[in-house]
Amino acid sequence: MGFHEVRFPANLSFGSVGGPERRTEVVALTNGFEERNTPWAEARRRYDAGVGLRSLDDIAGLIAFFEARQGQLCGFRWKDWADYKSSRPSAPVAYDDQPIGVGDGVTADFQLVKTYASGPGSQVRVIRKPVAGTVRIGLQGDEVQEGVHWAVDAATGVVTFASPPAVGERVTAGFEFDVPVRFDTDRIQVSVASFQAGDVPQVPVVEVRL
Repeated sequence: MGFHEVRFPANLSFGSVGGPERRTEVVALTNGFEERNTPWAEARRRYDAGVGLRSLDDIAGLIAFFEARQGQLCGFRWKDWADYKSSRPSAPVAYDDQPIGVGDGVTADFQLVKTYASGPGSQVRVIRKPVAGTVRIGLQGDEVQEGVHWAVDAATGVVTFASPPAVGERVTAGFEFDVPVRFDTDRIQVSVASFQAGDVPQVPVVEVRL
């Protein structure tokens, strides 16, 4: 499966409709109770890239991007404007936004993650496409410097320390990130007349597992 480390134009994804999707299997029992199960450990996100299109120049940009990805063949980065950073939408990214591990004196690699918590429940999401230049790392409550103490692979979301954190040291991170996606169609149909009348094409986009 091909993946291009290029982001769908953010000005075109702004205003798009989409979000997380889960798959839950519900079995209704004869006594009226239910049994619920899910085959998915993580949610999968879907979007409609057509909603953000506002001009014929936007259409031209979409078609060029679609052709360069060869339709569904190659994945790409997508900015989810509703969920694109480790902090709350109104807050700046901070080095202590998200816990990503605890040192054991041996491990030098830590995967970026984002934890969603509400009440007694929580869900950890693996972040594999951080935005280069936005990642900040903390160690035991203090920020540590990129290029001196650590480096990050923007294609995988793995942070590598120059020296493994000591036993018990808390590792935290802050970052912006993209969603790895692909087009969920091999066809884009556009009518210039209908577009000028306010009818935009549907361009489904779906998250891919990496």
